[in-house]
Amino acid sequence: MVEFLKELRRRHVYRVAAAYAVVAWLLLQLFNNMTPLLRVPDWSGTLVLVLLSGGFPVALIFAWIIDLKGSSAIEAAALPAGAPKLPLKHREAGEHRATDLAPIRIEGPHAEAAKGEASQSIAAPADGPSLVVLPFANISGEPEQEFFADGLTEDIITELSRFRHLFIISRNTAFQYKAKALDVRQVARELRVQYVVEGSVRKVGNRIRVTVQLIDGQADRHVWAERYDRLLEDVFILQDEVTSAIVATLTGRVEAATGERVGRKPTENMTAYECVLAGKVLHHRSTCAENEKALKFLDRAIELDPYYAHAHAWKGCTLAQAWVNGYCVDRDLTLKQMGDELQTALQLNGNDSDVHRILAAVNLSSGEHDKADYHQQRALTLNPNDDLIVVQQGELLTWNGQAEEAIPWIEKAMRLNPCHPERFWSHLGRAFFVARRYPEAISAFGRITAPDHVQYSYLGACCAQLGDEPGARRYVAEALKRDPLFCIEGFLQTLHYKRPEDIEHNRAALLKAGFSVRAQEQSQPKP
Repeated sequence: MVEFLKELRRRHVYRVAAAYAVVAWLLLQLFNNMTPLLRVPDWSGTLVLVLLSGGFPVALIFAWIIDLKGSSAIEAAALPAGAPKLPLKHREAGEHRATDLAPIRIEGPHAEAAKGEASQSIAAPADGPSLVVLPFANISGEPEQEFFADGLTEDIITELSRFRHLFIISRNTAFQYKAKALDVRQVARELRVQYVVEGSVRKVGNRIRVTVQLIDGQADRHVWAERYDRLLEDVFILQDEVTSAIVATLTGRVEAATGERVGRKPTENMTAYECVLAGKVLHHRSTCAENEKALKFLDRAIELDPYYAHAHAWKGCTLAQAWVNGYCVDRDLTLKQMGDELQTALQLNGNDSDVHRILAAVNLSSGEHDKADYHQQRALTLNPNDDLIVVQQGELLTWNGQAEEAIPWIEKAMRLNPCHPERFWSHLGRAFFVARRYPEAISAFGRITAPDHVQYSYLGACCAQLGDEPGARRYVAEALKRDPLFCIEGFLQTLHYKRPEDIEHNRAALLKAGFSVRAQEQSQPKP
């Protein structure tokens, strides 16, 4: 009933009803005043009243239908004839995106339950103001300035993400729209946001001109726009002015734009700043070659300004990417360098969310749950809208045995980044498994294009817990195809459960599925 009333309000049915009542009353007054002059029969007043009363429900029905058809007509007219709709589909090298999924086939008695849950992980958008910052256009006429435009866009996204009352679409999703012909309403519909920020950057010598527009994505109207002409060294002040204007405009709270910002320690060396922007953009491309280039830019930034905390933080983040993906030759040396850079960044500036995010992950992998929780909470406080920080909050809660609390965090990360990496589904599947919600876990793991032995082991464990022996045997066989030496004890040593009961739960489910306790006992079951 509440949803129906909300729909009436959205379609302006209440307004039509009020307007009709006012107009009907005026018509009746006019008719009563004109009756003596027109000498109409006595029953004519009753007729007019009946007609107006009968027209009232008709007007409400038309208000409902016209809004429904009008929305479709607006969508059809939003783009030029023959123009394709803007797709969210995209791949970054080294990562599968959720919009590219060709889900594995879920079979067995729980298939329908799994299908029913598959679309529920991305919930409705947040109640507060929601927006996406589209990549700023580089109008300098110089391709090499593309790094600067992209980096400035990312910095503005990061600054806006610090405000808890805003819901900011992640950088990865926003950049899917780079260099595309855009229809603002289409973008707002696809990402389910209220507002869209777009702009352009022109950099000439030591001066920059930035134009920024805040657009109501539903009405396609400008809410606020500004042009900034600044010296390059004023770029940090410019970022603060832009974020302050957007926050104050959206919330009507000027104090929010100034009171919730976390203090920064920017560099005074603009060449170092530009090197960091280039390093960040290259890092996001997630390939071995670009990772190596990113490290060179970040090393150059640190050489120019050894006390630039953000440069050390991003070098640590880039080294972590190399370590995780196997881009490095000496893993032990890379791990040490990563730790050194993160500690340096932490000493220079304890307000870098990426530093705390990575330190949380490092401490978790070392079994230091309390330290991991400390750094995770610091990261979350500093940047509550970073999808990587938000999904990691869900991960930590899962490992800590708080799976029911973890699930909404992972779902929020998926909303923040609709083009999230596929591994988000793995995090969600594990959380459902720990929460003993096995059909939903099967659904989440089923969204992964090419599951590995770990994900197949969870699928087998879920089927076993549900009494689906054929399904369990099938997934065990798939896991062993990918890792013939897979065994329960070896696998459990790679996990980060804090509570003994969660370890035992996982062990019992794997044993019930048909996995062997130790590798030498393993024999691949027949499908």
